[in-house]
Amino acid sequence: MNAHRTRHRVVVLALDGLLPFELGIPQRIFGRANGPAGGPLYEVVTCSVRPPGPVRTDADFSVLIENGPEALAGADTVVVPASYELGPVFEEGVLTPELAAAFALVRPGARLVSICTGGYVLAAGGYLDGRRAATHWAHAEHFQRLHPSVDVDPEVLFIDDGDVLTSAGVAAGIDLCLHIVRRDHGAAVANDVARRMVVPPHRAGGQSQFIQRPVPEPQLATTTAARAWALGRLHEPIQLRDMAEREAMSVRTFTRRFREEVGLSPGQWLTQQRVEHARQLLETTDLSVDATARAAGFGTATSLRQHFQAALGVPPTAYRRTFRAGAAG
Repeated sequence: MNAHRTRHRVVVLALDGLLPFELGIPQRIFGRANGPAGGPLYEVVTCSVRPPGPVRTDADFSVLIENGPEALAGADTVVVPASYELGPVFEEGVLTPELAAAFALVRPGARLVSICTGGYVLAAGGYLDGRRAATHWAHAEHFQRLHPSVDVDPEVLFIDDGDVLTSAGVAAGIDLCLHIVRRDHGAAVANDVARRMVVPPHRAGGQSQFIQRPVPEPQLATTTAARAWALGRLHEPIQLRDMAEREAMSVRTFTRRFREEVGLSPGQWLTQQRVEHARQLLETTDLSVDATARAAGFGTATSLRQHFQAALGVPPTAYRRTFRAGAAG
């Protein structure tokens, strides 16, 4: 990061044919992330591949972008939202001269992020070669044919591959940006942003895009009450039959309905919620790993370590050191 700046600079690349909703996601999320003292943690800048001026959207209006491609030279993170006018990028898998010149300005080591079809831009630039990548399920087959060196996963919401992160469409972009804030500054900061936006604070990247009924029809029984009940007692043993009984369903019916509504099995969802609760405890309390494991419902420190490592790639003690050090700084 530039030594003369204290805030991480996120540069959003606005391309012709952009989707206004997705263009606004980075500004809304990174722009609302505040540190312990209340100050902003990120600086968000939007730029075009051309000199300042209007950029077409897929709606009946254009947006005025006040920064040219030179803004990319100072980026710590570059975000490429979706566009419906990618031309050779979408049809042939190659960057246009304008895009190639723009990406040549991005410094080595900058983090690259795409939302939905923005992944085509990263792939055309060679940034996804040999990596797993996510995109909207409707484009996954075409994406894979165009870029056989990329391992396209058509099911997940987003993929974090370290310095390159990709997501599926629209709302998955929100999930990915919140994930980045959580990765950079911890669950408490990301949850605060989510509350301000009135969106779920965490949907795991591995969650399926294929949720058959994300908003259940009013006349159908849902699993909402069971989930709320479980969240209030994560520290206790919770059996599948207990959750099913809260909704007066058989275990089989409850499991099917739960997966249709949430996109995960009850067991997967419960583990995800317990890991998230453990993260918050590690960030905000001085509880030992053993006490954290009990409070989050894992029972033993060994079980917590196994699930934490599987979900986040680091053990609980290393996670706590990272975010305590970040808070102190």
